[in-house]
Amino acid sequence: MKAPRQSDVARLAGVSQSAVSRVVSGDIDRIPAETQERIRAAVKELGYVPNAAARNLRNKRNRLLGVHTFEAVFPHAREDFYFEFLLGIEERAEEIGYDLVLFTSTGTSDGRRRIYRNGTNRLNLADGTVLLGAATDREELARLWHDGYLFVHIGRREVADAEIPCIIPDYVSAADRLVTSLAERGHQHFAYLHSGIDQEAYADRRAGYRAAIERLGLHDRSPGFRGEPELTEEWLDELASGPETAVVAETVGLAEQLRTGLAVRGLSIPADLSVAVLEGPGNEAGHRWDCLVVPRKEIGRIAIDALVARVENPDEEPVSRLVACELVAGETVAAPPQSKE
Repeated sequence: MKAPRQSDVARLAGVSQSAVSRVVSGDIDRIPAETQERIRAAVKELGYVPNAAARNLRNKRNRLLGVHTFEAVFPHAREDFYFEFLLGIEERAEEIGYDLVLFTSTGTSDGRRRIYRNGTNRLNLADGTVLLGAATDREELARLWHDGYLFVHIGRREVADAEIPCIIPDYVSAADRLVTSLAERGHQHFAYLHSGIDQEAYADRRAGYRAAIERLGLHDRSPGFRGEPELTEEWLDELASGPETAVVAETVGLAEQLRTGLAVRGLSIPADLSVAVLEGPGNEAGHRWDCLVVPRKEIGRIAIDALVARVENPDEEPVSRLVACELVAGETVAAPPQSKE
């Protein structure tokens, strides 16, 4: 009968092989007690006997990196927000001699992709994995971290009792810089269009915007600044007649909605109201919005470098990294109209 291997222990315990390797070698500093007990129970049940080769498992890598998206990105990836991330991931992995595996068998009937199926972590096929997607399962992130699996996440994710290593677009600084640039053009009265999206990336945008408004002594009486989403007809009337000269919108959709509402009232952008957007312009034809752009390809490359650093030094504490966003000039910002100065 074939002797059990560390991979068998990992499968039975529902953890990564790196976690098994750490426990059997006595390196348990970052392994939760509950995970240790599961591993020891699996070792006992299988009759696994550690040996020198097993203890060095972490040094036996297959140079295979995983990519897991929490929602499907194909067949529309080319038009999708994630396409350039994937380009950067592929490009950098090829440059440094790693192969990639895209995990797709993790899909479920509701369209979501799960990491753990029947207690087994499918990502164990790879040395480590880049995770991305808006529909992140925080419970699975926490379990991955506690199991000792090596990964990095594109985008900031806050998870209780876990330090998720992330590559983070710096929306806070970008929003601050955008407001500062508007103030330097003479704008003092602002309005904020809030999308209602409850994600860290949007919380960061709001934090950066608020910090700049308060630091520069600017004025914002908008519902969005108070955390109220959507753009109502009542607030459109207020914008048409009030002191506001600059609007910052979280999404292009909100900016387009504003443009349409102003046109009905005989007003235009930027002649009557300057508008900047806290996301990229997308592929849709229309206004060339002044906006921020996430360097998605660069972030994909950085994610691979960060993951490989973790794979090669698994005992080092994971570190998150901020990546600056670019402010791109369009056709929607001008000096305040003289009628409102």
